[in-house]
Amino acid sequence: MARKPYVKAKAIQGRGYLKSVTTDGPHVEWLGMPEYYIHTLVIEEQEYAYFSADKELEFEVGAYVCFRCRESKKGFYIEKRSLGVAIDPAEYMRQLELGGG
Repeated sequence: MARKPYVKAKAIQGRGYLKSVTTDGPHVEWLGMPEYYIHTLVIEEQEYAYFSADKELEFEVGAYVCFRCRESKKGFYIEKRSLGVAIDPAEYMRQLELGGG
């Protein structure tokens, strides 16, 4: 009997304003594993978990961020290296004009 292949859940793309950040850690699950921190981010009234080796995030509260996330039994978590500042093209061009002029 053939088994169905494992289908990985599709990543959900999201963006919004970062409302708050709480950091928990450092955590070590097994001997030799590097320490990691769990950042709980509130973006547009939804909580997301983000796992990182850094104690501090490089984003300030109020920043407009974009990310890819997945849903698990414990809630939503943001994929590693997918969290970044969202850039509005119109705002970017306006800043270039002001800086260059």
